[in-house]
Amino acid sequence: MKITQISLYQTALPYVDGEYGWGAGNVITEATANVVVIETDLGLVGCGEFTPCGENYMEAHSQGVEGVLRLVAPQLLGVDARQVGLVERIMDAAVQGHGYAKAPVDAACWDILGKATGQPVWMLLGGKLTDGAPMYRVAPQRSVAETKAELERHRAAGYRQFQIKVGADWAWDIDRIRTVLPLLKPGEKAFADANQGWRVDDALRVARATEDLDYILEQPCQTYAECLQVRARISHPMKLDECVTGIRAAQQIVADRSAETVCLKISNLGGLSKARRVRDFLVANRIPVVAEDTWGGEVTSSAVAHFAASTPADYLANSTDLHNYVTRSTGTVGPSVAEGRLYVSDEPGLGTEADVDSLGDPVAVFS
Repeated sequence: MKITQISLYQTALPYVDGEYGWGAGNVITEATANVVVIETDLGLVGCGEFTPCGENYMEAHSQGVEGVLRLVAPQLLGVDARQVGLVERIMDAAVQGHGYAKAPVDAACWDILGKATGQPVWMLLGGKLTDGAPMYRVAPQRSVAETKAELERHRAAGYRQFQIKVGADWAWDIDRIRTVLPLLKPGEKAFADANQGWRVDDALRVARATEDLDYILEQPCQTYAECLQVRARISHPMKLDECVTGIRAAQQIVADRSAETVCLKISNLGGLSKARRVRDFLVANRIPVVAEDTWGGEVTSSAVAHFAASTPADYLANSTDLHNYVTRSTGTVGPSVAEGRLYVSDEPGLGTEADVDSLGDPVAVFS
């Protein structure tokens, strides 16, 4: 099952609701998808995807994917794609860091391994421990009236967890939290996500001004040390996201008991292989996780769905259907969604193929 060709496709994925505002003044209308397709000498083909939420998100960008592939791909040609551990080691030896660029290669190899063995990726990751992952839906930075209408629309579709985007201006954020939180219905949950947007002092101002409200504070500041400083002085539960970059970060979180929930973005962690190890470590230490990624279409959502399905239900806080945030496709079919839950495919591999009709011609081919 030797790798004979690696192709990179890139395409724009427009946001379904026009403008997506998040963090400290970040607004995107579309994101660039990077889809990697790996072909083998026995005819099996696998795919993986990385799509950043804006070209500056977590120091990752689309040009970086092509650059890393130019270094990594020649060393992977001729390697057995089913040996996901070997592929991971070859990539890490070739290039330090840049896990976001390695993640789609890793997913494509898991896809091939599943097809070669006739098993869905969730089975290879440990089995289906969650049948229908609960999802959250994002409420970007908009007016209260727009946010209210958005919550009602998503509530009607079965969502019961909402991520309220803040982080733009601490005074505005206080008003946003205080006006949006009362809109929630009994049994619903909210995350106020600053996406690293605040300084420590501003995060403390927001937390203290909203201390009487029940919500989870998500990634208030840029660094782990800053988030830890905030956590020591507030009463809200903490969720960490962008600063969770690998197993060492997870070990520090466990040692410090610095979060009640940890968001695991597959691409931020370097792929399914590394994400699984981080997840299993956190779950072993009784910390719930979120199964998701930075952005994306059907290929990304399929990988997320397998990751979520193989996470113990009592330690899966939520997941998300990223392919329903965009208006174009990266894969031929995405995971199914019903009543606010994400259901994984039982087909071998990821359960989707790269949608070459939508993706167009590859921007780079290595063979």
